[in-house]
Amino acid sequence: MNPVFFRIETDGTRTPVELRGRFAGPARTPCWIIGGGPSLAAISCDEIERSPVAKLSVNLCGAGLIRPTIWTAYDPTCRFHRSIYLDASILKLLPSRRAMDLVPDSSFKVCESPNLVFFEREPQRGFHDFPPSAKNSAAVVDWQDSLIQAIELAWWLGFRDLYLVGCELRMRPEPEHVALAAGKGLRYEPGELLKSFYDRCRSAGLAAETLERAAASKPYHFDETKSLAAAIQTDWHYFRVVQYLRLSRRAMSLAGLELISVTPGSRLNDFFPFRQADDVVDELLRRVGDPRTETTRGRYSQEKPSTCGIGPMRDFKPHNWPAGARSPTPAGKADLEGGDRVRTAGIERVRAALDELPEIAVAIDEVG
Repeated sequence: MNPVFFRIETDGTRTPVELRGRFAGPARTPCWIIGGGPSLAAISCDEIERSPVAKLSVNLCGAGLIRPTIWTAYDPTCRFHRSIYLDASILKLLPSRRAMDLVPDSSFKVCESPNLVFFEREPQRGFHDFPPSAKNSAAVVDWQDSLIQAIELAWWLGFRDLYLVGCELRMRPEPEHVALAAGKGLRYEPGELLKSFYDRCRSAGLAAETLERAAASKPYHFDETKSLAAAIQTDWHYFRVVQYLRLSRRAMSLAGLELISVTPGSRLNDFFPFRQADDVVDELLRRVGDPRTETTRGRYSQEKPSTCGIGPMRDFKPHNWPAGARSPTPAGKADLEGGDRVRTAGIERVRAALDELPEIAVAIDEVG
């Protein structure tokens, strides 16, 4: 089976790195997916960062608020920070086409970065196969979106409960634009596409130049702006991504993957369950444990593991049956191994007996 993840050296040599299922556990493993929406600045990011759960960040998402433990990017290398690439504590997952780029503000190739692996992309993938059902699949879906890339990467790594925070997946007009539109008797409808709103503004005599002089679009929690045209295009892109995820719900269910929105006002909330960030943090602390409340006193003197008051447990080996008992064979294996051996041996004995029989001459009367 071809590897999904691999290292690339500066001479192009590839070395497989087996990460499939690396983060899976005996129960469903949770993971935060960190988006870049404005709502991220309005929630308890410190609590999310301290929660004992992996944080998978996308592009510049979380910058200044949450330090990721896993990071991926879709956009050009020059848009990101050197401290991400050179931080060995962060697992970095990138498309192979970025291997020979330069790490920003350095002379290092991206492929020289510590704890960084690459993957190939697969653009021709249907909604029925996200995440991939084929066991021999060895590429990550490429639907021209970094969030979708991050979701599938999380699945490959073994995460099954994904909590999407800072993922509004919608662009809203700036308050100044809404005020100008109100002066023309227009109202922004919360669920409408940004293009529809600005088309109505233009029809009412509000030129794009007038709106952009009033305020630039600020779509992220970090310090960055977009032109009005770029904001309209981004909103349409977000709309498309949400529909892609909606159309992939059955495939995700079959793959055991669940998306939970932790983003108020997200477009995802129409199609996926929504939960408040504080509630999710509390649940994760109950599931995994709270490092801030765990005590050390007496741990080194403890001689037996604690089982939280559950009943007795005993580890068994497969087919560890009592002496003299006939151990059952797993379904299907009997026909394949034991049954076939018995039938084959019986046929061979019959053939050997037939070979030992004496030849008998038989007279045949010809007729006609």
